[in-house]
Amino acid sequence: MSQKIALVTGASRGIGAACAKALGEAGYRVAVHYRGSEDKAQAVAASLPDAKLFRSDLAASGACQELIKAVKDEMGSLDVLVNNAGIAIDQILMLAKPEDFDKLLATNLKPVFLLSKFGSKAMLRQRSGRIINITSVVGHTGNGGQSMYAATKAAITGFTKSIAQELAGAGILANCVAPGFIETDMTDTLKDDVRQAILAKVPLGRLGRPEDVAAVVEFLASEKAAYITGTTIHVNGGMYMD
Repeated sequence: MSQKIALVTGASRGIGAACAKALGEAGYRVAVHYRGSEDKAQAVAASLPDAKLFRSDLAASGACQELIKAVKDEMGSLDVLVNNAGIAIDQILMLAKPEDFDKLLATNLKPVFLLSKFGSKAMLRQRSGRIINITSVVGHTGNGGQSMYAATKAAITGFTKSIAQELAGAGILANCVAPGFIETDMTDTLKDDVRQAILAKVPLGRLGRPEDVAAVVEFLASEKAAYITGTTIHVNGGMYMD
């Protein structure tokens, strides 16, 4: 296991950082991708054995192919790809800006396509691999004010189901993990009444932790999940059940 390589995008904080740490603790060498939070990314990498940092703006032309090549060149292979990086731009439909929708597509959706495309080529040579895409509960339920964001996350689900069928014969498994409301930097700033309104929708009565999501990612990366592909595992405290 010490020789297996896992690339986690957006790994400097939140869910991405938790995924990187969980995989590192499970014995993977982790490629820690980040875009801007260098200090936080360095802290994540420093906490893991033999981890390496990779800085890249995945929305830039050629960046995804270059990232996969860099990971292969510097770490030797690619066994697990966790597509976590993304942004949220919330706005009601009547005020939504086309340029914001373009930005969400370029950041949330297109890199998942490109990294999966180039990453699967690397996995194909070894006839094994895992692609794990982080989506969202709102990609299944919708949410007022998040139509653009929800569209990108729902698209990732359809994409993942399709590539799972294409790649199964090569021993490459592709799945989604769909978090609900998770304790992150964004939820830390919520007003108390907004937080209580969210908690009222969650049967378990609490927000999730990044580690709750990371545990499922680690499971999907492991041999325990060797017969699971093309599916979505929901991590939302019971607020949505598929």
